[in-house]
Order: sequence, then structure tokens, then C-alpha cells
Amino acid sequence: MFRFLEEKFVPVASRIGNQRHLVAIRDGFITVMPLTILGSLAVLINNLPIKFYQKALDSIWEHGTWTQWGGNVWGATFGIISLLLAFSIAYHLAKSYDKDGLSAGVISLSSYLTFGTFGEGGLSGLTTGTGGIFVAIIIALLSSEVFSRLSGKNKLLIKMPDSVPPAVAKSFAALLPAIITVGVFALIRTIISAGFTIPDIIGSFYSTVQEPFMGLTNTWAAALILAFIPAFLWTLGIHGGNIIDPFMQSINLQAIDANVSAISAGEVAPYIINKPFFDAFVNMGGAGTTIALVIAIFIMARKNKQYSTVGKLSAAPGIFNINEPLLFGLPIVLNPILFIPFILTPMVNVTIAYFVTKWGMVPAATIAAPWTTPPIINGFLVTQSWQGAVLSFVLIALSVCIYLPFVAMANRTAKMKEAK
Repeated sequence: MFRFLEEKFVPVASRIGNQRHLVAIRDGFITVMPLTILGSLAVLINNLPIKFYQKALDSIWEHGTWTQWGGNVWGATFGIISLLLAFSIAYHLAKSYDKDGLSAGVISLSSYLTFGTFGEGGLSGLTTGTGGIFVAIIIALLSSEVFSRLSGKNKLLIKMPDSVPPAVAKSFAALLPAIITVGVFALIRTIISAGFTIPDIIGSFYSTVQEPFMGLTNTWAAALILAFIPAFLWTLGIHGGNIIDPFMQSINLQAIDANVSAISAGEVAPYIINKPFFDAFVNMGGAGTTIALVIAIFIMARKNKQYSTVGKLSAAPGIFNINEPLLFGLPIVLNPILFIPFILTPMVNVTIAYFVTKWGMVPAATIAAPWTTPPIINGFLVTQSWQGAVLSFVLIALSVCIYLPFVAMANRTAKMKEAK
């Protein structure tokens, strides 16, 4: 089976993982990740559920000044996330074509703003915030494609003398492609607005496509699929996280934003599935919940030199959710025994975490903590509750129980090979 998958499936999956548009989306989200973490930390600081902490802030800062600070940080991060993605995704896609990424990013942002909704105070919050992410992704990819194909065409190139500074020469080289690209998107916006009487394109797209799509992904079946795919691909030596990350990120920021808004209004958070949820309750130690595998090795395979050595080397990075030493050191990749719990464990964990959250026993994840945050601590931070920390601990204990018989089996098999 592994030979068949390696020969037939791995090449296809590798091509998908290296597909330039998916890579551009992934890298675009990674570029703005520090800002999304900053925005989440501002929410955490403002709303940490400790009464003593909140009273101390109220005594120091009067009239909600402290919460205004958090609101300002939020507005400068999540509040402009669609604008940032329109730039960063186009930048990375153009760079993959060896074109001027900076010009492509600026042109993409301008093209996206042709679809924006303007009011008396400027752009609407839906245009700049998480509500416009899907439209921003689509326009970033399309505008960058158009610009990359037009850029460098001799008939559209305005050449400047050698004495002109390079930055100025680049600007003039991108002038005609920029005019055509932005003009095309402005024309499309005009036709849609006038011909179909849709004044707010981003708002209409959000209500008819983006919001229903997020609802479809917010199901147990979707959670199982999102837990299965990365683990399955890793068993074949393919970085499953890189392939699934563009999809995860496209639903992630809107889900976090919607959860925060709902909780602030005293309502129940509508979205269970987001990246912090997976980081805190599924990818503990890395894909496959491998922090539990390290513990299982210390319990069951201490006398196995290979497993013991790899386990010790993997323990420190595993605490910070880095598990490549374990994946390739044991190995788990193409391992006919360990691949079973490696795939099964995340699916069990995501099932329990999903329903426990759905039934209100644990708050929904609202904070995008850094993915390297150690397990249990991560569970507390993303849910802002001790229940999240307890759930992480229980899932790790359960995961150890799932891994133990398979580690014992692999240990016996290794001893038999040594004896032979």
C-alpha cells in the first residue's frame, strides 16, 4: 500500500503543495501572522477572565482607557487585514514569476479597493476587516496574474535612461501594466454595480458566499477532514500543514473575529473550527499529537536505544510543537505500525474537542496564540479559560493511551529485527 501511495499519490500531492497560487496564499497569511497574533494578544490583555486583574486595570485606567488601547491595536491589525492580504498575497505570487512584487502588491491593493464600499467616514469595516478576506484573496491572485503577464511586454514598457535611479525606472516600467490592471477591475466593478444593481459587492459576497461557506466548514465532518489530511500526508513524507494551511487560514481570521464580536456582545461564539482550536487541542507537539508519542516512548520503549534516543532528542522541540525529528527519526513517515495512531489520534481528539466545545463545556477559541505555544498553556490562552487547559491535558492523556499499544508493537518488532 505504501509503495502504491508513494508512486502514485505522493507526486500529485507534492505538486499540489508546490502550486504557486496556494503557496502565495500561504505565504501571504504568514506575512501578516505577527499582526494577527498582536491583535489576538490585545483581546487577551483586555479580556483576561481574572477578576483581580480586571479590577486592577480599572483602578489604574479610568473610563475604559485600557480597553480603548486594545481597540486601537485591534483596528490596526484585524481591522485592516483584508487590505494587508490583498497586498501580501499578490506580492508573493508576482515574486514566484520573478516579477516586481512590490508593484504587484500595490496594484492589487488598488484593484481590491475598486470593489470597496465607501461611506462618509471612508472605507467600510467589512471592506477592510475580515469580511473582505475572500474577495481580497481572489482579486490578489487575479490582479497579480494580469500584472505579471503584462509586465515586461516590450510594447508596454516605458524605458528610462540609465542615469535614472532604479526605483524610478521600476515605477515607469510598471506604469502601463498598472493602468490596465486597475482599469480592468474598476470596469468590472462598474458593470456589476450598474448592470446588476449591487452597490456593496464585498458585503453581498460575504452574505451569500463567505458566511455560508464558513458555516459548512464549521461541522464535525469538516473537523475530521481537516484533522485527517495533514496527518495522512505526513505519513507519506509530505508537509501536510503546508497543503492545508491556505484553506485553514481563509476561514481562520473571520472565525476568530466573529467569535470575539459575539462574546463581546454577550452571545455564544458561532465558530468552533479555527486554527487556534487545532493548535490547542489537535496539533499538540505537532501533527499527529506527537507530544503523546514522546510520552509513550518514555513509558514503553525506554530500553529501545533507537526509540529512546529519538524520544529524548524530540522532547524539547516537541514541547514547542515541532516534531520533524520524531517524524523522520523513528521514523513515522512510511511506518506501517505508527502511521495508524498518528492518523487516528488527531481524529479522536478533534471529535472530543469539537463536541465538548459545541456543548458549552469549554469556551470557543478566540485568541490566535503563536503555534509554538506549549500544549495546555495554549489551551488556556486560546479559550481564556481553565477548562481549555484541562481539555488539553485530558486529550494528551487519552492520546498517550492510543499510542502505547502501537509503541509496544513497534518496540517488539524492532527487537525481533535486532535478534535476526
